[in-house]
Amino acid sequence: MLIREADSSDWPAVWPFFHQIVAAGETFTYPVDLGKEEGRDWWLLSEPARTVVAVDDTGTVLGMAKMNRNHMGNAGHIASASFMAASAHEGRGAGRALGEYTIEWARGAGFRAIQFNAVVETNVRAVSLYRSLGFDVLGTLPEGFHHPVHGYVGLHIMHRAL
Repeated sequence: MLIREADSSDWPAVWPFFHQIVAAGETFTYPVDLGKEEGRDWWLLSEPARTVVAVDDTGTVLGMAKMNRNHMGNAGHIASASFMAASAHEGRGAGRALGEYTIEWARGAGFRAIQFNAVVETNVRAVSLYRSLGFDVLGTLPEGFHHPVHGYVGLHIMHRAL
């Protein structure tokens, strides 16, 4: 698996799984009707932030990550990131590879920690992956997310020191 910088030519391969994930309304705090161009603008970030894709040997996009500063000013030393993986390619290690890449990127960029602001507590695969990468749940906003199946569920704030 190769992780490389993403660009606008990747968006046609990303959009189908991005749209599926966002429209399902189960894991991201995005509007479920988020459009293709707006979604691209939200995910294809410019420097000093970064967006990468994980691709297999044939060039198929398995997933993507965007990495950025969590806050500005005197809180600008904390990174954040978001991840999406294509469900058609689950179990191939893209999520773990992207998570490990993000940790190294943040460390190399001089961040002191990574914080995820809104991890839906029912997204147990993501929570488990992040915990295995050294993240802890700092707290949970009760009923912070309206899940289409489970109703109101918590949003975890997760953190990992670098």
